[in-house]
Amino acid sequence: MHSRKPFYIFVALLFIVGISTSIYRGLVHNVPFLPGEQVQSWAIDAKVSFTGTNQPAEVNFSLPSDPAFDILVENASSPGYGLSISADAKDRRAVWSIRDASGPQALYYRVTLVPTGKLNIETDIEPVTPEPYLWPATEKSAAEQVIEEVWTRSATNLSFAQQLMNLINDNNQSQNMALLLSANTSTNLFLHMLHSKGVPARVVNGLQLEDQRRRQQLTTYVQVYNDGEWVLFDVANNKQGRDNTLVLWEYSGHSVLDVMGGTNSLVNFSMLQDTRSALATSIDMMMNDDAFDFSLYQLPLEEQSTFKGILLIPIGVLVVVFLRVIVGIKTSGTFMPVLIALAFIQTTLLTGLIGFLLIVAFGLMIRSYLSTLNLLLISRISAVIIVVIFIIGLFTLISFKLGLSEGLTITFFPMIILAWTIERMSILWEEEGPKKVFVSGGGSLFVATLAYLAMDNELVQYWVFNFLGIHLVILALVLVMGQYTGYRLTELKRFKPLVGEQ
Repeated sequence: MHSRKPFYIFVALLFIVGISTSIYRGLVHNVPFLPGEQVQSWAIDAKVSFTGTNQPAEVNFSLPSDPAFDILVENASSPGYGLSISADAKDRRAVWSIRDASGPQALYYRVTLVPTGKLNIETDIEPVTPEPYLWPATEKSAAEQVIEEVWTRSATNLSFAQQLMNLINDNNQSQNMALLLSANTSTNLFLHMLHSKGVPARVVNGLQLEDQRRRQQLTTYVQVYNDGEWVLFDVANNKQGRDNTLVLWEYSGHSVLDVMGGTNSLVNFSMLQDTRSALATSIDMMMNDDAFDFSLYQLPLEEQSTFKGILLIPIGVLVVVFLRVIVGIKTSGTFMPVLIALAFIQTTLLTGLIGFLLIVAFGLMIRSYLSTLNLLLISRISAVIIVVIFIIGLFTLISFKLGLSEGLTITFFPMIILAWTIERMSILWEEEGPKKVFVSGGGSLFVATLAYLAMDNELVQYWVFNFLGIHLVILALVLVMGQYTGYRLTELKRFKPLVGEQ
């Protein structure tokens, strides 16, 4: 007897791989686990303007690369200008150039951002210790007293920065702090004090997102390095950290905008919030990233629509295997209920049941006449197929004349399968009587109905197409049920009299 251990290992692998790939798809590719989920996106326009000085001009503009936002779409409008975008992921920049720029110039950059929720900026690279800031002679003594006072009360870079920010925004300012703030902005003072103690810190430029805002400017913040992470400080508002409405437009330490061959350069931002499908957004992001994808999204829409129907068949098969192997329901034909369930999806359940019963009933009557002719099997089956087509055509015409549009969908029934079903039921009727026909036919309709309910479920349809790993799980379940050799649930009634005797 062969060991079943390899079989169970194979089934376990199918189950684990199926679940793992589905989770990976949801977490890494951001494919939502539930249909109908929406995400918010931000369309941002940046307008760069300057005055040309009748000479070649080059505009170097920083582009966003914030891990808290994914770039869905970006484009630029710059008639007459050459444009190149650097591929450096950490310092993306657009460079416009032209041989002759004279008078007012306007360049546009548009980007659509989708929040990712990754608000923390972590790094494995230890930043270089900054050079101590050289304080002016009039500020040096006051600055050193304030810094030493705060330094002794702190334990880490983070606590030092937190206490400095609180002290800068304290309503009861000391004379030293008031002197320093009279000569420095709060953000610059905060940065200089950090550098004076060798704490890595840098100025970053961020854009606060707000729906339908125009002519917005970038705001200056300070990031402080602490234990592998850059922590954001909004010194002017005495706030630490950030939310998902703040885009760090530039945080590599370079300028946001450099213009050569022009004067009066300025950049303004306008923004608009939008809501879009989470699934469509994930697909667009995967297409942008050229991610290695096992999905069917890259197929033409017609083929995608076809596969949406095909991928429902494993669900119907799983229902049939469970009801036949575990429950013990008898059907006419092994997988005929699955095909009938597929037809029900097109016709709706009630119309499909009525159409199926009418076709089979009329087919059995015609088949009973054909049996009196003693035809060969092939000829008889062929005749039944032709008769089934006539019956479907007749019912379709009658439905059309009566104005019953639902009846027109009866053409979705698989005609060959119906012909074979009629042939089997007719033989069963002749050999074992009408009771067996009703049991077999009723079982088929019952299984087809349950398979239809499973296959027509919106959540099931969504999962089988967007999470292909589910099919490996279905395969594992079918293989496991294939090993079942015990009594069916319907067979347990055999033991009921024995239980009663005890």
